[in-house]
Amino acid sequence: MKLSGTNAGTAAFLRCGLALVVLVPLAWREIRRAGARPLRFVLMDAGAGVLLGVDMVFWAASVLTVGASVATVLLNVQVVFFPLLAWLVSGTRPSGRFVFMAPLMLAGVALASGAAGHPQPGSHPVAGVAFGTAAGVAYAGCLFLMRLGGGRGHTVTPVCVSTAAAAFAAAVTGGLWTGIDLDPGWPAWGWLVTLAFVGQVLAWLLITTALPRLAPKTGAALLLLQPVMAFALGVAIGERPTLTQTCGCVLVVAAVGYNSRAGRGRTRGPGSSPGRRPG
Repeated sequence: MKLSGTNAGTAAFLRCGLALVVLVPLAWREIRRAGARPLRFVLMDAGAGVLLGVDMVFWAASVLTVGASVATVLLNVQVVFFPLLAWLVSGTRPSGRFVFMAPLMLAGVALASGAAGHPQPGSHPVAGVAFGTAAGVAYAGCLFLMRLGGGRGHTVTPVCVSTAAAAFAAAVTGGLWTGIDLDPGWPAWGWLVTLAFVGQVLAWLLITTALPRLAPKTGAALLLLQPVMAFALGVAIGERPTLTQTCGCVLVVAAVGYNSRAGRGRTRGPGSSPGRRPG
């Protein structure tokens, strides 16, 4: 997304719009094989997609303000909001482990963004925290709806419906905020096509297929690789987080990993424990 050089609205909208080129035929084939998905679950998929589209716009904005490495770690703040949302909606009280973890994670977020400590030169830590928090809230709501409507014999169809709804939400949010450039030129198209097919199509289909077959603890541990690898890739493309930001990222990942151990025996949606949406 960062290498494409596009603004937040453009990246979020084209990521989803290009992914539909692959997802629509696959979903049509799945419906012919497995039958139609019940309407109430389709509506949950669409609602999750709307929140995902908002999340993607704010996440892309966070990438542009604090860098890809730090922004991807910041988005793990959804691990704090997801249990709180479940508590408000379903009455499921957060565990004692969560109560212990949340303040540590928020402290890590402050350090990682540069809002506390020393930020990376040229970054905007306050804006990065604001955008990252907004994205985390939206993504927590997305995960909550996906968890309610997950499974039901379909794999591709929920991803397709949520991606279509995300494209619509990104078009509205991004269009009103940053504008959308439908002709970003090359090499931007190459990076955005790669982001759509790898980050939106391949990764989401693999996650929705794999996580139900894994023990929650195993899935949680595997998804922790994502922010770690994103941090490494950010450094590889020239980002230089400061020492305090690096310590904050380590603290966030450690807190998420500690909290994910409490999820044994629960069923999780894509990325719902420690992880982040792929890409």
